[in-house]
Amino acid sequence: MTSQKPKLILVHEPEKACFDRLVADGFAAARATEISSYLAQSTDLASEFDALAAACERRGLAFLPVELDNAAAALAKADPAATLVWTLTDGIAYFRGGAAPALARLGGLNAIGADDSLFALCQDKFRSGAVLGALGLPVPQAGLARDGQWLVEPPASPAGWFVKPNRLGAKIGIWADSRTGDLGHALELSRRVFSAYRDDVVVQPYVAGRNVRASFLGLMPGAGVEALGVAFVDSGADFQTMADSLALYGDTGEAARAAGHYAEPELVAVADSQPAADARIRVIAERLMSGLGLRDVFSIDLRVEADDTVHLIEFEVCPGLPCFDFRAYCRQQWGLELADAMAETAASRLVGQDHRV
Repeated sequence: MTSQKPKLILVHEPEKACFDRLVADGFAAARATEISSYLAQSTDLASEFDALAAACERRGLAFLPVELDNAAAALAKADPAATLVWTLTDGIAYFRGGAAPALARLGGLNAIGADDSLFALCQDKFRSGAVLGALGLPVPQAGLARDGQWLVEPPASPAGWFVKPNRLGAKIGIWADSRTGDLGHALELSRRVFSAYRDDVVVQPYVAGRNVRASFLGLMPGAGVEALGVAFVDSGADFQTMADSLALYGDTGEAARAAGHYAEPELVAVADSQPAADARIRVIAERLMSGLGLRDVFSIDLRVEADDTVHLIEFEVCPGLPCFDFRAYCRQQWGLELADAMAETAASRLVGQDHRV
């Protein structure tokens, strides 16, 4: 039996490390800023590392934040019997966080979240959509284009199509004209995305409805869809552009809020007005947990129509923990601020005790 104090290791990829690597690889600085902005939760959470350490200490745990470039060495020294690894950011292409759960598995360390195969799958929207469709989930069928050429032609769509990068964050590179009724314009968008980001684009039939975020944190092992928080995210826009995304996190988000260019979207429980849609979303989440392997911490993005039709857009194995919606979920579902919710989740697995009051 180990005599070491149980330890939570939080692996995170800093924005600057990603930015520097992208610039060295030839990306324009403006594009590297946009891409690396999706790692801004590392920037935002860093200011709470002391609070996380204190929350862990109250529960008998040590806390160690580790930058991704140092993860291999840190995890190699960790005691498998007394260590839990939490990966803050995913990535297999522009971001590299998907290496952390693989390193944990290599070292026999327990980890929070899905296994490393899902860290890779969620970053490829075309492949993940194919898997979700095979599971019978209501995901829009997609075409795939690269630099103006169809790899897979999209299905017909009287409502038009929506175009987004395949391997980047859901909104990176998305402009106001990303909804289009012209497949020729969709190919032009694919040229624009390829030139700026070296990525393919997914071209899906446009689906109407309000944006919904379903958040999950398994504070205690065995928590199921009853712990899912399902809320409309009403920002006043049909979809989020790159500029909207930059206003959410990190230094760019702080600047946008200070200048009055950003208003936090309103969160409204889906169950309050559309209980049937809420129930359908929980069935989808259960299928994702049982059939795909989501667990511990994740989020799901959906669109919900007025008649309760639900469209599954994508899932995330590393939701934006410091973002307003996940913080609100932790307060509403678990009655805890983010640091305590994270520490309690770790403690329930490492020491098997519920420290809530």
